[in-house]
Amino acid sequence: MSRKIFGTDGVRGTANSYPMTAEMALKLGAAAGRYFRTDGRNGHRVVIGKDTRLSGYMLENALTAGLTSTGMNVLLLGPVPTPAVGYLTRSMRADLGIMISASHNHAHDNGIKFFGPDGFKLSDEAEAEIERILSGAIEPAQPQNIGRAKRIDDGRGRYVEYAKTTFPARGQLSGMKVVIDCANGAAYRAAPEVLWELGADVIPVGVAPNGHNINDKCGSTHTATAAEAVVAHGADLGICLDGDADRVMILDENGRVADGDQIMALFAARWAEADRLKGGALVATVMSNLGLERFLVGRGLRLERTAVGDRYVVERMREGGFNLGGEQSGHIVMTDYATTGDGLIAGLQFLAAMAETGRRASELVRQFETVPQLLKNVRYGAGKEPLSVASVQAAITGAEARLNGSGRLLIRKSGTEPLIRVMAECEDAALLAEVVDGIVEAVQAAV
Repeated sequence: MSRKIFGTDGVRGTANSYPMTAEMALKLGAAAGRYFRTDGRNGHRVVIGKDTRLSGYMLENALTAGLTSTGMNVLLLGPVPTPAVGYLTRSMRADLGIMISASHNHAHDNGIKFFGPDGFKLSDEAEAEIERILSGAIEPAQPQNIGRAKRIDDGRGRYVEYAKTTFPARGQLSGMKVVIDCANGAAYRAAPEVLWELGADVIPVGVAPNGHNINDKCGSTHTATAAEAVVAHGADLGICLDGDADRVMILDENGRVADGDQIMALFAARWAEADRLKGGALVATVMSNLGLERFLVGRGLRLERTAVGDRYVVERMREGGFNLGGEQSGHIVMTDYATTGDGLIAGLQFLAAMAETGRRASELVRQFETVPQLLKNVRYGAGKEPLSVASVQAAITGAEARLNGSGRLLIRKSGTEPLIRVMAECEDAALLAEVVDGIVEAVQAAV
């Protein structure tokens, strides 16, 4: 069955508009409950976390109603990072985990992500089956089997304690000054707590959520705010999370940014040297810079590329037995520690590299020279399919001919927003700009 409402990271859209309505969330909860409660017995449980968006209350209540109507018992975690939901789903022996978040998007959007009992995101096949159930009549539980719902007060605390155990250099954050930008999102309490309890002098940014300001001029998609704080406070490091804290950008003491590619390069080199990089490979998407691939090859390592989306990175990691992967956008997946991207734990690993090597962040954030890369997005309206338009296809063919093996071109639809993403890499910066702008103009004319 083709997937209609699931994208590359669950269900996402504008809050209070299809498919992110209370009605759809109720039905989706019931369909997911029916999918996981197939044996007719009682005692099935689901944990639900959320970020700080105003619409989270509406969706949380609707999902709870749908789930309990099919006999699932619901444990409400409140605002916690997405990786905390993956961790708690497994540690609390839940059948299902749900995170209500639109990640790095602004507050007017929201989303619903599903985790299986192993703490990993659901497969395409599982999501397709939930859609199949959703399209039909969903059998409710008998009155005596309706589920219960209750708030869990220690969910965040459990995650905080676990996150601390992943930091290998105990006691070595004493005297280290760290800016942590929580994007006014899900980690606004957990992340500063972890860093402070590990001994750091913490300067928190983006820790005053009001339901509307998540990812607003802060977080991993707007690092300037944290960069200003790093410089103003003379901090050793800046850690910028996104709204649900599964992404991270690292800032050195000068405010310079290291994206996911640079962070993964550092970790891969360190792990390989310590003989803990499984399979001798890093898993990343087609968006990762060619410079990263050259860096790895130069060290006798491989880059395994996947489609865009951290779920596809994780699937390849599990298939191949790899333990490190991620995306240029800042998802860093370390299956030794977490089942999905975890921005906070990735930040702790970077801090560990600083503590163990005695080197400043500025000496670690630049692991390789990037090949010039240009990415532009074009928004399109409902019902439009610009990539199928003949003029757009001709522009893409022409761009490929102009690159002629000297660069790389990637054109794709976003899985989370109505955007066409036009990306190219080429050593010739002028040619790079020309081919990207040519395709962008063709797409704009088609929409």
